Amino acid sequence: MKKLTKIKKPSYKQEAEKINEFDLVFGMDEVGRGSFAGPLVAAAVAFEKEHEWFEDINDSKLLTKNKRAKLSKLILDNSISFIEIIDVSVINELGVGEANRLIFENLINKIKKQFKSRNIYFLVDGNTKKINYKNVDFIVKGDQKCISIAASSIIAKVYRDSLMENLEKTFPGYNFFGNKGYGTKAHRDAIKQLGLSEIHRKSFNLSKFL
Repeated sequence: MKKLTKIKKPSYKQEAEKINEFDLVFGMDEVGRGSFAGPLVAAAVAFEKEHEWFEDINDSKLLTKNKRAKLSKLILDNSISFIEIIDVSVINELGVGEANRLIFENLINKIKKQFKSRNIYFLVDGNTKKINYKNVDFIVKGDQKCISIAASSIIAKVYRDSLMENLEKTFPGYNFFGNKGYGTKAHRDAIKQLGLSEIHRKSFNLSKFL
C-alpha cells in the first residue's frame, strides 16, 4: 500500500517564539505580483492569541474562494490587520520587484507609526529585501509555514480579487472577474483584440501580445 504523505500546513510556532520577546508579531504577504493588470496588494496580520480555527488556515492559493472569504472575515475580526496597495502607475515606473519591496516597507512604516510605543517584529514572505528595519525575518514560502503570513495572504487575496472583479465593470472584455488580471490564454487573446487598458502593466512588456 502506498504511504500517504502528510501535507504540511502553517503553524503558530514562530509567532509564539517571538511573542515572548516582542509586543506584536506581524506576518506579511503580498498578492498580484505576477498579474498582467491591476495593483499589488499586501497585508499584515498580528494575532494576540491562538484560535481553534487556525487549523483551517493555509496558503491562500490552496483554498477555495468560499473558504478564503470565511477565513478572511474570521481573521479580520480576530486580529490586528493592515492592507496596503501599490498602484499600476508605480509598478510601471519602478518595476514589480521594487514595488514589491516598497509595499512591505510602507506597511512596516504604517504599523510603526500607529504603535510607536510597542516593540514589533515582522515575518515577511519571500526572499530578503532591502528594508530599513532590523526586526524582520524573510521566510521563503512563508505562507506555507507561518499562520500569520498565511492569514495575511488570505485577506490580501480576498481584497485584491474583489478589486479586480469590480474593475471588470470599468474595463469590460478582459474578464478580470474571472482571471483577476493574470495572464490566462483568454486574457492574452483579449489584449490582442482590445489592446492594453490603463490598468495593464506596461512594464511587463505586454505589447508582445498585441
